[in-house]
Amino acid sequence: MLKRTQTCGQPRISDVGQTVILTGWVNSYRDHGNLVFIDLRDRTGLVQLVFDPEKYPQIHKTARSLRCEWVIGARGAVRPRGDGMENPRLVTGQIEVAVEELEIFNQSKTPPFEIDSDVNVGEELRLQYRYIDLRRPGMLNRLAVRHRVAKIARDYYDSNGFWEIETPMLGKSTPEGARDFLVPSRLYKGSFYALPQSPQLFKQILMVSNVDRYFQIVRCFRDEDPRADRQAEFTQIDVEMSFVQADDVMKINEALIVRVFKEVLGLEIPTPIRQMTYAQAIEEYGIDRPDLRFDMRLKTITDIAAASTFQVFVNTVKKGGIVKGLCVPGGAKYSRSDIEVGLTQFITELGAKGLAWFKVAPDEATGAVSLKSNIAKFFTPEQQKQLIERFGAKSDDLILMVADQSAIVNKVLAPLRVKLGKDMGLCDPSKFEFVWVIDFPLLEWNADENRFDSLHHPFTAPVPEDLHKLDTDPGNIRSQAYDLVVNGSEIGGGSVRIHNMETQAKIFDLLKITRQQAMDRFGFFLKALEYGAPPHGGIAFGLDRMVMILTGTDNIRDVIAFPKTQRGQCLLTEAPSGVDQAQLDELNLKVQKHLHQLEDKQEKQ
Repeated sequence: MLKRTQTCGQPRISDVGQTVILTGWVNSYRDHGNLVFIDLRDRTGLVQLVFDPEKYPQIHKTARSLRCEWVIGARGAVRPRGDGMENPRLVTGQIEVAVEELEIFNQSKTPPFEIDSDVNVGEELRLQYRYIDLRRPGMLNRLAVRHRVAKIARDYYDSNGFWEIETPMLGKSTPEGARDFLVPSRLYKGSFYALPQSPQLFKQILMVSNVDRYFQIVRCFRDEDPRADRQAEFTQIDVEMSFVQADDVMKINEALIVRVFKEVLGLEIPTPIRQMTYAQAIEEYGIDRPDLRFDMRLKTITDIAAASTFQVFVNTVKKGGIVKGLCVPGGAKYSRSDIEVGLTQFITELGAKGLAWFKVAPDEATGAVSLKSNIAKFFTPEQQKQLIERFGAKSDDLILMVADQSAIVNKVLAPLRVKLGKDMGLCDPSKFEFVWVIDFPLLEWNADENRFDSLHHPFTAPVPEDLHKLDTDPGNIRSQAYDLVVNGSEIGGGSVRIHNMETQAKIFDLLKITRQQAMDRFGFFLKALEYGAPPHGGIAFGLDRMVMILTGTDNIRDVIAFPKTQRGQCLLTEAPSGVDQAQLDELNLKVQKHLHQLEDKQEKQ
């Protein structure tokens, strides 16, 4: 068997005259009648092989039978390509290898799609033949970046005194958000393990155990509806530290991000990374993960709207709602149809009732800018002036406004802002703007269940200055939580944790978790807090999402070797699938047939 001496991406002009052995897949085949040219491919790149019928007629004859994706080995001499025959697109483009010995390791069926083509291939087909899809250069590059990020993280945390420690995959079900994946126990009939949604409780227990600094690149599982940037199983870079405050955690972990972007993309990220309060993010961008690559901030105009005679605005304010909007630079180019059909449909699908608008244009008489719209008549000249000043509007700008309850207004305007930023070319895809979002609310009111929910998780510590509000004003307590956001995507989030049992008990009371429920769900953890828990905090970075951003894809499945579909299926292995009755019997489980399965069986009979 030929054993390679170099990879396909290694030979250079400096290697001319050397004999090399290369192995890989046939990427392309060109038979010029006399010479046969093969581009050989492995994960490092391509190299051109040449087969000469005069020097090696039998090898040339064999070469004419080769086809794409056959696996071969070749021994030959490196030589320069002829004048004008260089390929500047390849790092090996100045040379070729004149083959003296050829070995066919394996043949291949015709692949279901081309490996070296940029033509879009249906995702289901790609996932079904993932081993073919992963041969494509773009996919291999994403896996390489993923490996690189993991390696950088391990080296960085090791050099800063962190220990990598594994936590259990089979644990106790502690429902507190997404659904758990349950695993039945064979030895304990009727009992179940749960796959971890995160290592949260275990990493806090490690702090109680005097580990001091922990990290782990860990698989997590949440049984929730997948979407483009979410998977039922995903990977976190998980971190926890003892005797720290929020700024300590943010400082040491933003340095990891700086190193990752420097080593992977060659970009210098300025530090310290700016910070923005949750309240400011919601007020100015409508969302707690703002895209800061362009300005176009939201402006609240409730006061001006309430004084107008436009009844849609007036009535909304009377019902406790708000009026808010944004100014699109140069947006006057949008036609009335663009606004009242295209943009209006976009926001109504998100829950808005409608979209009000003004175009900013110079007044023909005075030359000063004024507002043009079918609702302009409901605003006095002074109110129009106030709107122009509030939005900082200029000639040829477009002002868009939404009136509703604040939650709906922000939910609608945030994605509208991002859409307009991209449509208007304001959003530079090569730019990376980071921000720490801090001072999140500790709790949010759940009207359906008449109780508070944790905005992050029930072990997040309140801001010390707000502790007195636990008994008097829990809805206005800030938490010591922090999210790292880049270009509108949250890539990491964490908090300082509660290490005091009295505070933890009050939080459970506000969440209407009884003492018994708390012990049933988290008893092993709460006991640990009673044995000298240090102040501690941590963060978890989404490795998948980070690699998405680094490689410029918007689909999380592109950065995972063997992902699930939107419906949680693995098309490669056809999971989930049924199991033998013997396995079910061992686990003391009984599967109920769904009605549609029974109907399908009857139809086949």
